[in-house]
Amino acid sequence: MCSSDLLNKNYIENFFYFTDQINNEVSNQILKFKNISIIYNILDKSENLNEFEKIRIFCRKNNIKLYIKNNYKLAIKAKCDGIFLNHKFKQKLIINYKKPNFKTIVGVHSQQEFYNKTKEVFNNIIISPIFYNKKYSINKILNPIKFNLLSLNWSKRKYALGGINVINLKKIYLTKSYGIGFISLINDPKIKKPACFFNRRAF
Repeated sequence: MCSSDLLNKNYIENFFYFTDQINNEVSNQILKFKNISIIYNILDKSENLNEFEKIRIFCRKNNIKLYIKNNYKLAIKAKCDGIFLNHKFKQKLIINYKKPNFKTIVGVHSQQEFYNKTKEVFNNIIISPIFYNKKYSINKILNPIKFNLLSLNWSKRKYALGGINVINLKKIYLTKSYGIGFISLINDPKIKKPACFFNRRAF
């Protein structure tokens, strides 16, 4: 990703990678993706600030946007590009930070969670789980059809998350999604050059 992309008004993030750590192998995988952003996934309400600093330096060096999960104060202090709020975030958030292009992304699983989040000012929506993964029972899996029906009248940019792998990746084309969020996909050795996956779509 080049710096000119970040200055382009038509720049669209296609990939959101959730992680609480980074290493050389993962870094090489990340750089295969174009228009990728990282969401620092704070686990168990703990902050590994040393690991976060590694991620922050990596993002700055490679012109990758960085978001923080559920921690507004850290997002501002670290001068991140925004914040990700999942369904567990209950505090009412008042955005009064003056950094240009600071974004708020929300994660939802249902209509009710979406309408709860409309109390906040947000830019993008990450909807899950679209495919099966161990965190959810089978009856909670959306699949592309339910994904589209669930978010039919939602005007914000939508992204799919949950159980996405190299086998079902192209099924995302069946949705009205601008891209995907993922965790384990980054470790798949079959990934060669996913940078082109969403680039041919006309949004």
